[in-house]
Amino acid sequence: MRLGWMAFIAARHNSHRKKGAPGASPAPILAILGIGVGVLALIVIIAVMNGFQLGFIESIIEISSFHVRVEIPAVSADDFDSVFIEIDEQNALMDAVAEQLRTIPGVVSAAPFRELYAILRGKRSGQEGALIRGLVPNVLEQDAGMAEKLEIERGAFDLTEPKSIVLGAELASRLYVRVGDTVELASLSGLFDAGKDSAFTVTGIFRSGFYEYDIGWAFVNINTAALLDETSLMLGVKLKNRWNDARALQLINDLSAVKNAGGAVVNITSWRDYNKAFFSALRLEKLLIFLLVGLIFIVVGLNIFQAQRRAVLERSEEIGLLRALGADEWAVRLIFVWDGFVIGLIGAGAGAVLGLFLATHIGGFFTALEHIVNAFISLLNLIYGVLDRSPVEEFAIFSPAVFYIKEIPARVIPHEAVLIFLFGFLSALMASWFASRRAARTRPAEVLRYE
Repeated sequence: MRLGWMAFIAARHNSHRKKGAPGASPAPILAILGIGVGVLALIVIIAVMNGFQLGFIESIIEISSFHVRVEIPAVSADDFDSVFIEIDEQNALMDAVAEQLRTIPGVVSAAPFRELYAILRGKRSGQEGALIRGLVPNVLEQDAGMAEKLEIERGAFDLTEPKSIVLGAELASRLYVRVGDTVELASLSGLFDAGKDSAFTVTGIFRSGFYEYDIGWAFVNINTAALLDETSLMLGVKLKNRWNDARALQLINDLSAVKNAGGAVVNITSWRDYNKAFFSALRLEKLLIFLLVGLIFIVVGLNIFQAQRRAVLERSEEIGLLRALGADEWAVRLIFVWDGFVIGLIGAGAGAVLGLFLATHIGGFFTALEHIVNAFISLLNLIYGVLDRSPVEEFAIFSPAVFYIKEIPARVIPHEAVLIFLFGFLSALMASWFASRRAARTRPAEVLRYE
């Protein structure tokens, strides 16, 4: 009964003000608009940041660092015969580790690879340095995550031949080569200069979406990589959930193949050990953007606070009468808090709905914007044609001549969207709560003394 009575008084209080009472303030409408715009902007901005950041992070984890790395360091060799012996020993040990790894719960794949740095020379003069990664020919069948992130623009991911190579799109452009052309490769260690043919045939060109990989990476057969340099043999492990890497590290350390490695030092590292500075910078950037855009809610909260304080002063007689009729301090405060509740719910709710819609259709929004601008440009070109002036080029938000990206990626993380909604809603609710303290301190005898 008490709750119903307070809701009735709060509804009458708000409806009376909204019907156009003399001196009615537009502050509630402005507060709803402010909270709505703040929630919308924050959801869209965070979604776009998630799209860019997670795209970079996933490219690094799925292609470069994997979730867990198991490494068997190479042993220095004096000639090729000892290299072949070392390769056989490394392969045997890695096969034993990989076989036991696949029995660990949560392990999705375990693909061997080798890495080295080399100089590539294409058709024309000039050369480019690149990281060469040796992979097994069926690596994309073993590693679905890598297959998803690598887009084969031309040719195929074919490493079956010893002298086949797959280049990044930007690296191929720098070398002026296409599928079927040959590139010369020289290892920086000089190991591959022992009278061997250094010509590799380009079988495919990939694009990862991460510029550093597209301009500085190439893939060759893993056995060829072993001959190019005395590289460590590594095993890239993918997990169902990369956040369970700590438990995976412990389970891998307990494997008998790792403990009985015949004197070889097996290094096991997590994806958290790679690109720490880069990941930390992305996290800090996201936090700062969240706080800066969140200042909108502080401004709107102050607006609601001042508006509610004004309402308390204007309704002091009514508050005194309610207190005289038996309303306690909490009841009077909740009447004014209800106003903040409605403002926060409507503003944050509308902003969240519009923000989620815009974030999930951000590509269509910019496409529509391009069409509108290009329609005006077409009209302008018609006028220029009559005036015999040179036409204006079409507008593109992400021109390939300027930007590396083709479209804006956006990813909405549900718990972040809920947090933003609560941030906007609670800013209005808390502002009303603090403003209502003056109403709770109203003394009915003082207010009604001269009435």
